[in-house]
Amino acid sequence: MTKNHEPHYTENVQEHLHQVQSLLDKHELVEMLARKQEIPRQERHELLDNILHKQHLAELQDKLSKLHSSDIAFILEALPIEQRLLVWDLVKADCDGEILIEVSDSVRESLIATMSREELREAAEQLDTDEIADLAHDLPHAVIRDVFKSLTIEEREQLRAAMSYPEDAVGALMDFDMVTIREHVTLEVVSRYLRRFDEMPDHTDQLFVVDRDDIFKGVLPLNRLLVNEPDVTVSKLMLTDTIKLHSDDKAEKAAQAFERYDLVSAPVVEEDGKLVGRVTVNTVMDYIRSESESDILNTAGLRGEEDIFASVWKSVKNRWMWLALNLCTAFFASRVIGEFENTIEKLVALAALMPIVAGIAGNSANQTATIIIRSLALGQLNQANAKRLIGKELTIAALNGLIWGGVAGLFAYFLYKSVLLGVILTGAMVLNLVLGALAGLLIPLSMQRMGRDPAIGSSVMLTAITDSGGFFIFLGLAALFLIH
Repeated sequence: MTKNHEPHYTENVQEHLHQVQSLLDKHELVEMLARKQEIPRQERHELLDNILHKQHLAELQDKLSKLHSSDIAFILEALPIEQRLLVWDLVKADCDGEILIEVSDSVRESLIATMSREELREAAEQLDTDEIADLAHDLPHAVIRDVFKSLTIEEREQLRAAMSYPEDAVGALMDFDMVTIREHVTLEVVSRYLRRFDEMPDHTDQLFVVDRDDIFKGVLPLNRLLVNEPDVTVSKLMLTDTIKLHSDDKAEKAAQAFERYDLVSAPVVEEDGKLVGRVTVNTVMDYIRSESESDILNTAGLRGEEDIFASVWKSVKNRWMWLALNLCTAFFASRVIGEFENTIEKLVALAALMPIVAGIAGNSANQTATIIIRSLALGQLNQANAKRLIGKELTIAALNGLIWGGVAGLFAYFLYKSVLLGVILTGAMVLNLVLGALAGLLIPLSMQRMGRDPAIGSSVMLTAITDSGGFFIFLGLAALFLIH
C-alpha cells in the first residue's frame, strides 16, 4: 500500500533544520511588517499573498519536498507548535502517513488534531497494514472504520492480527511484506518468480520456505540463490536450523536475538508452526530506541513522552506525580533533620558535612541501579546469579564507602580538628553507601517482580532513600558518640 517515493537521504539533518527555521523566521518577519502597514484590509491580504506565499513559503515547500520523511519528522519535532503546523500544511499530502509514523507519539497527537477525517483516511491508506496498526491507537474510530473498508480481505485479516498483539509483543513488530517459496522447486523457478516483482521488500536478505499450509520449513539466503546452479532445488540449499520468533514472544527477546546474531530479518511463526510474518532490523532498531527513550524518562519520574513544545499545563501534568512524591520524601528528610536540631546546634559542622554523606550515596545508588536495570533488560540477571551480583554490589559499596569516606573523614579532621568527627563521617558514608546499593538493587528487582518497568521513578526513590538514610545515620552517630 505504501506509495513509492524517491528517497532523499541527507547527511546533516541539523543543517536542513537550520535552513527551515531561517525561512520560517523570514516568513514571520515579512508578515509582521505587512500587518503594520496602514493599508486597506483587502490590499494587505493581496500583499501578504504575493510576498509570502510566492516567495518564502514556496521556497520552504520546495525545500521540504526534497527531504526524506524521517528528516521532515525530525524537523517537525524541533519546531514550536505554530511553526510546526505551518510546515505540516506545506508537506506533500502523499507522504503524510509516512511522516506520522516517524514522529514521536506526542508530536503525532498535535498533528492529527489539525487533520480532517478525510485527510487522516488518505494518510492511513498510504501505509502498509502493520504501519496502520501502529497508528491505529491515535486515530479516531471513524477513520479506522473508513480505512478498514478500503482494504482487501487479506489486508483486513492482517490488520486484525497486527492490532491483536500487545505493544511489547513480537507480533506488534512484525510486517507481512515477505517472499515465500516452496522447497521442491529449483533456483531457476525461484529466480523467474522474483523477476515478477517490481521491487523486493525492504531488508530482504532471505526467502522463507513454506509448505502448502504455510508451515515454516526454513530459509533460503539470497547469496545461496545467486551463487548456485539454476537446476539445484531449494530443499538442498535451504537452512532449517535458523532463528524463529513466535508472535507472542516479548519484543525484548527479538531485540536481543537481532543484536546477538546480527540478523537482518527473522521469521515469525505461530504455535502450530505457521509463518505469519517477519521482523526486520529497522523495526527492531526503532523499538530499541523507543525503549531507551522510555527508560530515560521513567528514570527521571516522567509519566510519558513529552513534546518539548507542548503547552505549559500539559508539561506540568506530565511531571507532577513524581515531584509530589519527591516533595513528600523531602518533608520526611527535613523531619529527620528536625529530630536532631539540638545535636546540630551543639556542633554546627554537622550541617556542613551531612550533604556529603547523602550526595555520594545517591550517586553510588544510581550507579548500582543502572547496572541492575541494564542486566534485567539484557536478560543477564536471573535467580541463579542474583545472590552473587547482590553480594558483589554490596561489597563494592562498602569498599567505596571506606575509600571515599576515609578521604572525606581526613578533610573533616583537618577542617574541624576532630578525629572522632572524621571517623563518624567515614562510618556514616560506609553505611549509607551500603544502604544506597541495597536500594539500587531492590527497587528495580521489586518493580520487575510486580510487572512494572524497573526504571520507573528509580532515580527519585533512590534520592529519597539516600538523603533520609544519610541524614539519619550521620546525625544519629554524631548524637550518640559526639554529643552524649
